Amino acid sequence: MTDTADYSKEAEPTAHDSMHEYGGSGEISVAGLSGVLTDEQPSEFTIVRGLPTLFKNLAVSIWTTQRVPSANLWRSVCWSPSLALFCAVAYSGTGNRVMTSPDGLTWTNQSSAADIMWVCVCWSPELALFCAVSYDGGSNRAMTSPNGIDWISRAAPATKAWQAVCWSPELTLFCAVSYGGTNQRIMTSPNGIDWTLRNTPQNYLWSDICWSPELTLFCCVSRTGNGSDVMTSPNGIDWTIRSSASARAWIGVCWSPEEGLFCAVSNAGDNNRVMTSPNGTTWTARETPFLNKWWHVCWSPDLNMFLAVSRSLTGNHVMSSPNGVKWTIRFQPLSEDWTFVCWSPALQIFCAVSQSGSYNQVMTSISYI
Repeated sequence: MTDTADYSKEAEPTAHDSMHEYGGSGEISVAGLSGVLTDEQPSEFTIVRGLPTLFKNLAVSIWTTQRVPSANLWRSVCWSPSLALFCAVAYSGTGNRVMTSPDGLTWTNQSSAADIMWVCVCWSPELALFCAVSYDGGSNRAMTSPNGIDWISRAAPATKAWQAVCWSPELTLFCAVSYGGTNQRIMTSPNGIDWTLRNTPQNYLWSDICWSPELTLFCCVSRTGNGSDVMTSPNGIDWTIRSSASARAWIGVCWSPEEGLFCAVSNAGDNNRVMTSPNGTTWTARETPFLNKWWHVCWSPDLNMFLAVSRSLTGNHVMSSPNGVKWTIRFQPLSEDWTFVCWSPALQIFCAVSQSGSYNQVMTSISYI
């Protein structure tokens, strides 16, 4: 075979085409396109569903403290998904007994409706409203806000020592519990403005309340009661006393939809300072790894985990459990008087507040997002 090509001429360079359809390598824009791929696009990466246990443990084992704008006695904190905002209320302070944060790290003081002892705050998604209750302060022992910034005082039906408030989406109802008063230590409101007293079967020191959507049931726990330290209600009006697992100073209670379980914590007693119940009626004592004054407990559906904080000024102040039965102590950065903890699904962090300390009165867990 004879090669007749003329190699003596120099080739004329040509510009590389930028269009993919002509062999180029320019960028492809898919803006505005619709439809599906005609064939599967293979990948060597395995899709991991759910969170690895390692990261779950990291999320509750690593905590950092955050500086707050005022060294008030911070008592409660909640998360608003629609506002993407934490809101905390305080027991003390002058004109600034509220603070808010979009990330749990940077906090801003907000003016409260009044300088009284705000001890609990919750969020209603249906009303797009924060609601807080106070331990003292004349007749206006509730306040509401649509944004955590602008607060309005609301009249409570009685001057009782209101301790906790929660929201029921199914009943469209706020329900608050009190330490004091005779026979009427519950108040309810459909809007945070108009409150009605409800009869209670016992004059115990009711300390916390939560709602179970799955059971359509409110559950309250008490610091007193001699073994009858729980009461439940399907509507916030009709209440029934229940026997607790043991006579303890039960301070905090929450519900886990995933576990189908109430979990309560106590600040006193032997090493059984937790109790759980699938129905609010039958309670079982659970062993705790440390004899701290466990003050509040919350549930993270993303981590599938209960987490409790303590007011003890020494020792380990955080413990967690996947089922309310087996508890593990977690490291925390400061030994403060941690009074409340909540979970942010959007940020994937726990956020706790303290009523003691010098400005470092918030701690947050590590985020895995």
